[in-house]
Amino acid sequence: MLATPEITTTNVEEAAVIRLTVPRSEMMKVFGPAVGELMAALAAQRVKPVGAVFAHHLKMSPDTFDFELGVKVSAPVKAAGRVKPGQLPAVKGGAYSLQWSIRRPPFRLG
Repeated sequence: MLATPEITTTNVEEAAVIRLTVPRSEMMKVFGPAVGELMAALAAQRVKPVGAVFAHHLKMSPDTFDFELGVKVSAPVKAAGRVKPGQLPAVKGGAYSLQWSIRRPPFRLG
């Protein structure tokens, strides 16, 4: 059964980002080190990450990813190397939940 949709509006949120444009085949090689670079820059500025790392894809083609790797932050960051200040925009959206139950027949031995 579907619950009544909930419409919400988020606020602009500060973030720290690194823009990456890489061949698809290189994605797994560059993602982890970029996360480490991002977290090191935050630690150097004594800014705490808030939540999980995100990838905001700007362009996707069959052979290339162009995206910003980022994380929401507790305070604005200063540009440092590839790390730049960024923002997650305010958005209006909806969410709903789905609830169901599964009935099982009684368990029988033998």
